[in-house]
Amino acid sequence: MEDVDYKVRLDIFEGPLDLLLYLIKKDEVDIHTVSIERITKQYLDYINTFKLLNIDLASEFIVMAANLMYIKSRTLLPKAEQPPEEDIEEDDPRWELIRQLIEYKKFKDAAGFLSRKETEQEDYFAHVPEKTAPPVEEADEPLPDVNIFDLIRAFQNVLKRFEEANDLGDIVDDRYTVADKIELLLNTLKPGGSMQFSSLFAQATSKAEVIVTFLAVLELMKMNQFRIRQDHILGEIEVERK
Repeated sequence: MEDVDYKVRLDIFEGPLDLLLYLIKKDEVDIHTVSIERITKQYLDYINTFKLLNIDLASEFIVMAANLMYIKSRTLLPKAEQPPEEDIEEDDPRWELIRQLIEYKKFKDAAGFLSRKETEQEDYFAHVPEKTAPPVEEADEPLPDVNIFDLIRAFQNVLKRFEEANDLGDIVDDRYTVADKIELLLNTLKPGGSMQFSSLFAQATSKAEVIVTFLAVLELMKMNQFRIRQDHILGEIEVERK
């Protein structure tokens, strides 16, 4: 693949605690009952996907991965063999992580509440204007924005289905670059048009082409050309061109 040194640098990426909260929400479990073994596996799957896509990762993602593996190793040890922890009174090694997640979620929810209040306040005026605009027909409620982790999950599913359906071994397809795919996607999806995310990969003939196509989608999002939506959590993702 020609773009072996292609690096994805996006401002839409959030932090490791956001990823952990997303994984917990996706599994529909309570923070207090989270399975460290399961969440560690899912977290490392995301880290491996980031590496596959050559995405620049902030150091805190790697630190959290190491912390999760440490907590997981402690949970596997018999209680009598647990290492001494002078600063932790609880027997459960998960507790410090759970405490971080709870506190982070409180601040995240508060920030979301303030953001919604700010948006609502924009609709209020200090006084009634002398001349009001004619009523506007209520538009359909927009679909909720997709979390970047939803998009990575959808890509993982596409890649998994492709690998199961195509036994191509280590064949490398260098016919496409990210720039080529950006041009192809813009020609395929006209302004105002939309299509299912999975359909973008329908014509892919190699794993490399699937990866390059996804990198092109990320770049088009960064260029504010593509918007990603879904009608419900974990539902089918729609790609819309602005």
